[in-house]
Parts: sequence; C-alpha cells; structure tokens
Amino acid sequence: MKEECTECKGQGSKEVATEKCPECKGSGKAKSVNLMDLSKKDMSSFLEGASVCERCGGSGTVKITDPCPVCKGAGAFYKCDICGKPIDKPIDGKEVCKSCGSVELVHQLDDSCDLNELETGKLYHVTVNNTAPFGVFVDINSNMRGLIHSSNLQGTLEEGEHVIVRLNEIRSDGKLDLVPRSISEYQTVDVEKCLPVRLSSELSDLSGRLVKIEGEVIQVKQTSGPTIFTISDDAGIMSCAAFEGAGVRCHPDIDMNMIVNVIGEVAFRGEVVQIEVKSMKRLVGAKETAVKERIDAVIDKRAEATDIEFLVKSPILEKLRPAMKNVAKQIKKAIMLSTPILLRHHADADGMTAAVAIEKAILPLIEKVNGPDAEYYYYKRSPSKAPFYELMDVTRDVSFALEDAARHGQKLPLVIMVDNGSTDEDTPAMRQAQVYGINMVVVDHHHPDDVVDQYLLGHVNPAHVGGDFGITAGMLSTEVARMINPDVTDEIKHLPAIAAVGDRSESPEAHDYIELVSDRYSLDRLKDIALALDFQAYWLKFNSGRKIVDEILDLGDHKRHHQLVDLLCEQANGMIDDQLDACIPNVKSQDLPNGAVLNVLDVENHAHKFTFPPPGKTSGEVHDRMCHKFEGKPVVTIGYGPDFAVIRSKNVLMNIPQMVRELHDEIKGAGVNGGGHLVVGSIKFVEGMRTEVLTKLVEKVGSVQVE
Repeated sequence: MKEECTECKGQGSKEVATEKCPECKGSGKAKSVNLMDLSKKDMSSFLEGASVCERCGGSGTVKITDPCPVCKGAGAFYKCDICGKPIDKPIDGKEVCKSCGSVELVHQLDDSCDLNELETGKLYHVTVNNTAPFGVFVDINSNMRGLIHSSNLQGTLEEGEHVIVRLNEIRSDGKLDLVPRSISEYQTVDVEKCLPVRLSSELSDLSGRLVKIEGEVIQVKQTSGPTIFTISDDAGIMSCAAFEGAGVRCHPDIDMNMIVNVIGEVAFRGEVVQIEVKSMKRLVGAKETAVKERIDAVIDKRAEATDIEFLVKSPILEKLRPAMKNVAKQIKKAIMLSTPILLRHHADADGMTAAVAIEKAILPLIEKVNGPDAEYYYYKRSPSKAPFYELMDVTRDVSFALEDAARHGQKLPLVIMVDNGSTDEDTPAMRQAQVYGINMVVVDHHHPDDVVDQYLLGHVNPAHVGGDFGITAGMLSTEVARMINPDVTDEIKHLPAIAAVGDRSESPEAHDYIELVSDRYSLDRLKDIALALDFQAYWLKFNSGRKIVDEILDLGDHKRHHQLVDLLCEQANGMIDDQLDACIPNVKSQDLPNGAVLNVLDVENHAHKFTFPPPGKTSGEVHDRMCHKFEGKPVVTIGYGPDFAVIRSKNVLMNIPQMVRELHDEIKGAGVNGGGHLVVGSIKFVEGMRTEVLTKLVEKVGSVQVE
C-alpha cells in the first residue's frame, strides 16, 4: 500500500539548516536594475513589490534541505502488507518487504470479495463444503465456491476442514480450478473489496450499489431474522442488517462502542435506507483511533448549541449562557449518538413546564436520527414526587435501562434532571447511577451544593452566577430547549410564564416572561393553568401523563384546553376550600422576636389525608390566607406532620438549607435532612424527636432578619 511519508509530510525533503541568501547577500532585496530598460508592464510589477529578492522572498535566508531518509526523497513510500514496514517498491508484484517476501503469502478473502479480487497463481484459505465423486467443493468465502478435482487429491478431506489451495484457473463460466497445497510456514493476508469509504448521508443515492462505510457501533439488536447493527459515522447513523440464519447472532465479536468497517449492498426497507452486510470487521490501532477522532470531531461540531437571543433581557441568564450551551450540547450529542434520553422532573407546575419544553425540542431530533418509531425506544419522561432524585427514582431508572439494554441492545441513557438534581440529597441516587456509567445533566433552581457537580456532565443553576430561585427551572429549560432546537420557540414560549406563576416567582424575569405572552394569556389564566398542572400531577403519581399535560399547557386542541383547565380548576379549588375549612380554625399564630408572625398547623391531625391538596400544597394555601390576614407583616407558616415540616415564608430572610445543616449537627439522634429554596423548603426528621426539632426550628426562624 502506497502512503504519504509521515516523516516529511510528502515533501520528499527535510530542512537541516538555513544560510544567508547567496542572491541578495542577506538583504532580502533584488539586485539593482536599470529602470530605463524596463517595459511598462515590468515597471508596474517592480513598483508593486518586484524589488523583493525572488530567491529568498525577502527573508534574506534560504533553507538547506536533505532528501528525506525515510522515503528517500519520493515523498511517499510503499508499506509491507504484512508487517507494515516501509519498502522502496513492490517485490515481484507483491507489496511486501524482503523478510516477509521470503515467506509464502496465503490470502483470506472476506465476504465482500468476488471474482475480481482473485488472481491465478495465488494461495487462498478455503473451507471444505461438501464432497462429490469427482472432487471436493470448497468455500473461498460465503459468495464463492471452487472445486478441488479428485485427480489433485492425495487424501480425504472432511466437511468443515480448513485447507490452503492454489488458484490454477478461473474458467470462462466463472468456475474455479483449485489445487491443495501443504505449507508449513506462511503469512496470512486479509483481503477485502477495494471501495471508497462512503458517508451515511450518501447512501440514499446508491441503492443497489456495493459500498464501504466506517463508523462506531452504537446499537446491536437481534431480531427473529437478521442482526441489526446501528452504526454512526461523521454524517449520521445507518442501519446494517447481517443474516446467517433466523435469529442467529451475526458477527458475535462485534459489539457496541467498537469502530468497524462494513461492506454491503444498499437497500431500502420501506423509506429507510439499510445496508445488507457482506463483511464487517473491527478496526484497531491507528486506524481505529483515526476514525474515532474524525467522528467525534464532526459530531462535537454538529452538536454545538444554537446561539439564540433569550426571550427576555436578563444579566443572570447571560452569565448562565455558557453552562446552558454546554447542557444543550450534551443533550444534542447524546441524540446524535442514539443514546436514549430519560427526562426526570419534579412533579409540579414548574417541573412539568421545564420537562415539556425540553421534550418538545428533542423529540423531533430523536425521530430524525433514529426513525419514526424512535420515541418508543429512545425517550422516556418520569416525574419525581420529591424535589430531588430519590433512591426509589434511580432504582426504577437503572432497572428499566438495564432491561432495555438487554432487550434492544441500547446504550444506557443520558438522564436529564429539571427542577431537581442540585442538592446533596440527590447524591445517593447519583452515585448509584455512576456505578453503571449513566451520565447526567441538571437544569435546576434549588439552592445548589457543590458536591453534585462531580456526577454531572453539565449543571445550570442561577445561584452559580449570583442569581436565586426566582429564575425557575421552567424559564431555564425553555431557553435551553431553544438552544437545542430553535424551531420550537413559538410552541413553548408561554411555558416560562406558567412556571413563574406556578412557583410564585417575583423576579424581574418572571414579570417579563408573563408580559411576553400577555396578549394570549391573562395572569389569572396562567394561574389557572398552573393550578390545573399541580392538581393533575397529584393524581398522575409516577405517570408522565403526556397527552393530558399537553392539553393543559395548550399544546393540543385549544377548545379542549379551555374546557379541561376550567374543569380541573373547579375541582381543585373545591378540594382546596374543603381542606382549608378544616385547617384554618386549627392554625396557631404567634409573634416572633424578630417581628415576624409564625403560623403553625398540624397537617397530620387537622387536614384531610391522601387527597388533594397534599401537605406541601396545603401549607402553601394556608400561608396565602395568613399573608392576607396579616398583610404588611413578615409571615412564616410551618405545616408539620409526625416526621416532617413544610416551611413557607414572606419577607423573612431565611436560609433553609443552612438551617437544615445546623439542625442536623445540633440535635443528635434526630436525623434531620431536607432543603429546598432559601425561604421555601421542607425538613425531615425522626418522629420521636419532633418536639426538639420544631422548637429549635422556631428559634432559628425568630432570630433571622425580616424585611
């Protein structure tokens, strides 16, 4: 094989020194000329720069070169087909070095080869297929069969036996005349059909043609018929079908993440292009590295996030742009590599709008890459009841992912977490996912802990750039979704406004997002949509309820959207009123040393259980009533049960994550944990220490500053 010399980069020479230009004596200028002797054309050339020395180009020095010692000045050299050493020229027509040339060469043809790759006089590996009275039929590969005539046999050959033969003749009818050879020492030369490497993007125009591709195996799926290999190259992905027998695993040595070359015939299965595999080989060494680096470089470039203009003006969003672009890129890259996507989100209005924004952006891309039924195999959305990634969540996710990998030959998924994933409470689940090599990205606005970043490919959180929870996950995820797929902007631009009212954000960005869609949705309508989401999320439990959620978010039939939201709000408000009728008479209020009004409610004994609104929502509704009752004053509301407390506040400058850490350290045996936002959150503890924890919590609330 002739290759460009890597030593001299094809130049044929190497620079060994420099010396003063002998033409201009180092001045860089041309010798003096008689201007009177110059023509008009020469004069123009001279004035435009011809006064520079032509020999050295004006540098004053010239290079001294010697012929390249590797290619002997040729700029290229032949490589031995066997050992890979450079050789001057083919020996007796064989591209082998002298040492290898002294050994007999036996050729092993892969299944892509036909009569064009055969040469009379050469030796070949064959396998005995069957015997006949006049000789033995042998397979050179799966496509070609030849005959060893009985007159050339000196013994018996058994079916399946491997034999070395010499090709005596290729007859006009294509039949092969073979003679067995007994060789003690030889070198095997692998032979495949010489074809240019094609890209997946070119295949649709090559129907019926034999092609060669190179790429990375990203999925292996065994069907009841062929084995389907999904291969990614630097232009996209392609499906390759290999068949030996119904349900038989072809090329068992080839698995996911391997770099391979494939030769096969381009065919169409419906509207989908497929390569019918004739040969498939794993690439190793320098070739593997080169193909891998080429694919990675192209995919990395294609996965770059779109540089969008945000829907609203925000210094915090601008500071977050690099982190948002990184998360968008990681998601796009996973889609391009046919990595399944698992979208995890908190089961409330903010979490659901955040998840749906990402969902609307990625589903068209997943379908484009993996085909019309790709959503079934490559995407799943799951709500989390808690505002963090629980062990129950990760156990379900890993279990389903491993089953899908075994059933469909898929990679393990990329987990996208929105409206959760930023706190230390997430780390136990993240550590389990890490054991299986599951990658994760997070878009969240809960107060972050640095410990989680070691488990993440990307992390978007406004607190990292001086912001706070006022920029909600729904706002952040909508902008990330637009970076992934700008085409969905008009479809999802109202989602941040719903997230803002659902999470009661009072940030400038929340006001601007609400104003952005004010021509379509009034503030009251946005609140109704958010309430309908919270109400439906309670009954959906662990179900994504995708179609219902789309209707609530006005992403389907507009008339049905109005009917559904009106009905859900009517039912939700009725149940909230019933709950508050039972709760409000049992709320106990007191003034704290810092001037705040504290309201406490035992939701275990003075609220309806196992129905909407749940304890967190109940505490929030009670807090709203108390804020109205004590208008103008700082207010804190604590709804508590046997082993938990939910905290809501207004105009009280708390840091709930810090309080949780302090309570954990100060009250031994209470097992305090929890968190949330700075002024809204929840705490868990052991039931037997409830009095001590709540007493200490009230002391801390009464000691912080108020507005």
